[in-house]
Amino acid sequence: MLNDEQIAWAIHQMEDDIGPVGPSLDSRTPFQYLVSVILSAQATDVSVNKVTPVLFEKYPEPKDLMAADISDVEQIIKSVGLFHNKAKNIIKTAAIIHTQYNDVVPEVRTEIMKLPGAGRKTANVVLSDVFGQPTFAVDTHVSAISKRLHFVDQKATPIQVEKTIVNALNPEELHQAHHTMIEYGRKYSMKTPVEKETNQLILDCDKLNEQNEDK
Repeated sequence: MLNDEQIAWAIHQMEDDIGPVGPSLDSRTPFQYLVSVILSAQATDVSVNKVTPVLFEKYPEPKDLMAADISDVEQIIKSVGLFHNKAKNIIKTAAIIHTQYNDVVPEVRTEIMKLPGAGRKTANVVLSDVFGQPTFAVDTHVSAISKRLHFVDQKATPIQVEKTIVNALNPEELHQAHHTMIEYGRKYSMKTPVEKETNQLILDCDKLNEQNEDK
């Protein structure tokens, strides 16, 4: 495995490659961003951005969405995967935000995680992107990179990946690192056989891992 200093170096190398990058979900309010993140589970941000303009034009506020007919919401978001469950979840979430939180998205991870359809990853994304908190969300790209570059063990859970990267970086670096790693994972495959690998950063991390194991 790579140590904290090596992990930070590798992430900075990714940032040099990718350049400035930020959130790719479109929204106008914290509530809309929360809904977009819930919709993005096992779906691309591009697919979510195609449906949310219609959704938010019709149901811009929690009180609007909570009163929506579920079949209408399903019709709007049906091109996004798992739309039956997602429609149910965003309507329930809207009702909770309106009735329990006075239309204000909570800024506490445990509170967001209580919302239907919102797990730890959703909470971390919202807290980082909307509220500027030093949280780090782990998606499939982040997990695949962390395992291929020997940041973590192949069997590591998302929370183990999260803790490893949070420990390796300064708090103010976490927001950029998350979005950089997502773009890096979109740009480069983490499944290339070792003997065919040409990505210099991956090759460097393989070498660092070997050196660390030999110590």
